[in-house]
Amino acid sequence: MDIKSIIKKVKDKNRIYRLCFMVIGVFLMALNYNIFFVKYNLVTGGVSGLAIVFNNLLGWNNEIFIYVANIALLLLSFITLGLNQTKKAIVGSILYPIMITFTLPLSKMLAPYLVFDDFIITLLFTAILYGFSNGLVYKMGYNTGGSDIIMKIMCKYLHMPEGRANLISSMVIILFAGIVLDINTVVYAIILTYIFSVIVDRMLIGISKSKLFIIDSKKSKEIEETIMKDLHLGVTILKAEGGYSNTNKDLLLCAVPTNDYYLFKEIILTIDKDAFFIINDCYEIGGGTIKTKGFSLDDIL
Repeated sequence: MDIKSIIKKVKDKNRIYRLCFMVIGVFLMALNYNIFFVKYNLVTGGVSGLAIVFNNLLGWNNEIFIYVANIALLLLSFITLGLNQTKKAIVGSILYPIMITFTLPLSKMLAPYLVFDDFIITLLFTAILYGFSNGLVYKMGYNTGGSDIIMKIMCKYLHMPEGRANLISSMVIILFAGIVLDINTVVYAIILTYIFSVIVDRMLIGISKSKLFIIDSKKSKEIEETIMKDLHLGVTILKAEGGYSNTNKDLLLCAVPTNDYYLFKEIILTIDKDAFFIINDCYEIGGGTIKTKGFSLDDIL
């Protein structure tokens, strides 16, 4: 199997489509930054957050700081991570500061119409737009450089997972902002970061539309027949061995629409009140040859 050709094929797939939506994401990100982040001194981890801190501390221009910092980080990435890793961040690192400059007149025009009486609403609106725009960029397979480059350098030289590296770099910037500005900045940053991460996750992996049941029951054959014949769902039989009992058993694997989760669980417990099951969120079901339609009360009754 030629894995390099497969990766190249994936990257080339819908390239124009992905690039267009990436540009829209960066546009919204820059617009959000100019209208809300700069106006209310809202700081999150990354170069744009540092720009706000140094603007307050030393009076440095936000746009110029982001231009210079992103170019410097691209050079640092090339030196430490190599060309292949750096190429992934070039488009976003250059496009983001350009969009900040480009959207500045539009931001000034829209700002008077985007004033909310309650600052919490402002914070929530900012966080949602921030998460949506970043999620759009990540979903298209791009990033905007900055903190992503810092994270990858930390991963390589400090030998830590990406999640921890991202958390550490973000917290350092947020705490620095709290010292320069005030404690409110830290609280707002935590709220923004949390909402942002939730929205990005939902955009990348979607909202759970199904629940994945793994069922261990002494009445597995009866449950299997009920699932297939009465509930019109597919089921997979997994051969397993009990770690404590050392006995062979059949586990049932079944994906159930989220709306039917409660009813399905109660049906299983009615058949076997001692049934043991594990339930996980299932974000996508695709492929295969057997199509199941799910069930409804009308079907059963």
